[in-house]
Formats: sequence, structure tokens, C-alpha cells
Amino acid sequence: MRTAVVIPAFNEAEALPGVLAELAAAVPDHEVIVVDDGSSDGTVGVAAAAGVTCLRLPFNLGIGGALRLGFCFAAEEGFDRVYQFDADGQHDPSQIPVLLAGLENADMVVGTRFADGGESTYSVGRGRGFAMGLLRWLVRRATGRRFTDTSSGFRALRRPVLELFATDYPVEYMDSVEALLLAVRRGFTVIEVPVQMRERQGGQPSTRNLRLAYHYVRVLIVLAAGLGRRSRLGAAA
Repeated sequence: MRTAVVIPAFNEAEALPGVLAELAAAVPDHEVIVVDDGSSDGTVGVAAAAGVTCLRLPFNLGIGGALRLGFCFAAEEGFDRVYQFDADGQHDPSQIPVLLAGLENADMVVGTRFADGGESTYSVGRGRGFAMGLLRWLVRRATGRRFTDTSSGFRALRRPVLELFATDYPVEYMDSVEALLLAVRRGFTVIEVPVQMRERQGGQPSTRNLRLAYHYVRVLIVLAAGLGRRSRLGAAA
């Protein structure tokens, strides 16, 4: 099967060289697609030096927009399966086989840091942990499915989901949550598999503090509004 990895990157020149080197060693037969999301540093140069495909956005759209471009390119190039991979070094290439193995029984696989609700070596702050817990609860109410890591960006897709995401992938930040809802509501089989993740290996996250809080609040409102509409429709029926 032809396999591609899509890496959205915004000002990741510090961590990206190590990420690309690890991928080249671990999965040399996978097509690497870096989507430069309007970076102002040397991200494009890093991708060029590594000899990988680099798609460039003229300005910063955010991770959702970058992923949609990557998915569109992969779909047009005829890839059978695609997985997302962070440019900051948090995703471990040794976990790629675990993720892809899940596609034998599913259309989409999410690598979870918090399998079975247990302890994880991946730590989050108290405020972020609370927001993530609330997102899990809302997604469960919206889909009837229990997911332990709704915001994980380590995901693999089979061709049918790739074609959907090539045109309909959410472009707002917290795209991972809305994409999960989209796939489930379209009837695709979505599963989680436990994976190990690492801390960021360099650079700074593009969304922090108040901006991150804004995006959490936005997606919580979207989810809550969707639940309200579903309840009213159910009552009317």
C-alpha cells in the first residue's frame, strides 16, 4: 500500500530536522509531505535540504488548513493511507507501525496518550487537563462513543476518510476534535490505539495561554450547541 505522512509545520526549523531524519530511518518507503504554514523561519529550507515534498501556504492558516492541503495533495497523488505527524518531535516514529496496524480493522485510527483512562507518561497542566476531560465528555454525548484522547494529532486514515478530509477537513484550531466528530457522523469506523508520545523537541507551540483558552472555549461552544440541536430534534421527533 502507498503510504504518506503529512506534517503541518509553522516555524519548526529547530525541531523539524530531527523529525525528518528519524522518519527517513524508520519509514524510508513512506512519502513525506511537509506543509509549511506560512513560516517566517527556515522551515522550508529544512524540508528542501531533506529532499521531501514541501507544500507552501502563503500565510498562516493554522493546523487545520495545513492538514487539509496535505490531505488534498495525498488524495490527488493516489495514496492508499495517510498518517499525521507533528513537526515538533512529540510523535515517536517507533509508534507508526502500531498506528498503521489499526487500519486493518478501522477507517481511522487515533493514537491515544491516555488509553483506558489510566496514567500516562505524557503530562498536561491542570487547566488543560480539565478542558480535555470536558471535551471527552461532550464528544461522548455527541457520538455515543468513548474516546480517551480527542485532541491527539497522531492519526492514520484509509483512502475513504482521506477523500473526505481532502475537501471537508475543519480548518479552525482544535480541528482534531471536529474531525473526529465528522468521521464518526459519516459512518466511518474510528478506533484508538495506545501510543507513547514525547515532549516537544524544540521551538515554541504556535498556540499558547489566552489564545489556546479561546480555542478550547470555541470548540466547547460548538459541541454544546450541537448537542442542544440534537436534543431539540429528538424531542420534535
